[in-house]
Amino acid sequence: MGNKHTKRYTEEFKRDAIALVDSSGKTVTAVARELGISSESLRGWYRRTKADRGEDAPGELTSAERDELRRLRKENREQQQTIEILKKSDRPTPRRPQRKTPPASPPWAAV
Repeated sequence: MGNKHTKRYTEEFKRDAIALVDSSGKTVTAVARELGISSESLRGWYRRTKADRGEDAPGELTSAERDELRRLRKENREQQQTIEILKKSDRPTPRRPQRKTPPASPPWAAV
């Protein structure tokens, strides 16, 4: 994630920038330079949009799939933590070994 100095762009701005790449015939880098944004940001938006449209390379995740994967990983992490807590609570508490007292002598032995 970015820090407080990271620029945030609206979805409308991102859509317009991607449309400009598609319609102008210019490279992503050239369009990014014209708009005054990072070429890597625009390239990422462009790739994501292509994947959402199904135009990207096979195996590329769509935004919906990426969101679902993020949600499932978080859920898995939470369940693993719950399992660890339950495992710890199932362990018997260690007991101190009791001190063994010597057996009492039978009364007839005290002669």
